[in-house]
Amino acid sequence: MNMNEQIIQIFLDHPNQYISGEKLSEELNCSRTAIWKHIQTLKKKGYMFESTPRLGYRMLKTPPEPLDVSRIISALNTRCMGLKIKYLQEVDSTQTMAAEMVKKGEEEGTVIIAEQQTDGRGRLGRKWFSPPGTGIWMSMILKPQIPLQFIHQLTLLISVAICRVIKRMLDVDVGIKWPNDLYINGKKVCGILLESSAEDERVKHVIAGVGISVNLLQKDIPEDLKDKMTSLCIETGIKCNREELLISLFKEWEELYMLYLSEGFAPIRILWEALSICLHCPIQVHTHQGIVKGKAYGMDEMGALMIRDEEGKEHKIYSGDVSLTLV
Repeated sequence: MNMNEQIIQIFLDHPNQYISGEKLSEELNCSRTAIWKHIQTLKKKGYMFESTPRLGYRMLKTPPEPLDVSRIISALNTRCMGLKIKYLQEVDSTQTMAAEMVKKGEEEGTVIIAEQQTDGRGRLGRKWFSPPGTGIWMSMILKPQIPLQFIHQLTLLISVAICRVIKRMLDVDVGIKWPNDLYINGKKVCGILLESSAEDERVKHVIAGVGISVNLLQKDIPEDLKDKMTSLCIETGIKCNREELLISLFKEWEELYMLYLSEGFAPIRILWEALSICLHCPIQVHTHQGIVKGKAYGMDEMGALMIRDEEGKEHKIYSGDVSLTLV
């Protein structure tokens, strides 16, 4: 048993009790500084401690149960998605690790899942908050044989897959904000990031990053994100089984992916429009060309958001940042 495990066992043997750093150092035959460093390491792994002068440390919370990867894989009957999972406790970014694995020839459908990301990222260079054991922070490797200009359609496909699974499992009113976010009650619960490589205008590979805030509580969310971010647990009052969510997601994702490869974007477009929270309401979109204000009334056959502005002019938006209400 290593030092961290010994410290945890001492606290488990004395539930809800304070233990001084001096007592811990005596029992484990090390310095109080070493105890402090081990406590900090355990905090990064999801353990929660309270520290009080003259009393010492008290363990408040142990990390959530780790994912049972073998159970996930054995429950799948997919062709490739989710059948190979690299599972890590902590990583800077699952996207970065997936990119390294692609260079080594990793196969399609391979998934990298981390309990915590220290440098998770979203669209437009934004940081993605992904604390330990509370969400699904993952990247999947895809190798679709499609032209480069169709790449954004995969973002829409993935958002549909996740939205359908959450609705089916939790019966919650979740919807898609174009192009890559899922919202519940006006707050973000999931984000999607696609990074790709192409050759001769055809896609070589895609790394699809997905972040779903599953079991975060209100107290887990930083103050600067409380009015923007939520979780499935906060919205439903139910602690969600992450393994069941992943199993359902991999199955749904592959089903829609195979439909897309065989029949094109049309069926995905219909599903997306039924789940969108952007259509037929005032929005504004920040694009590279400026701000477009108006109402979105549909999606075209390529996946562009169609907007009619305040003067009646029509716009097709392929990339941008959407706000749901005009300011």
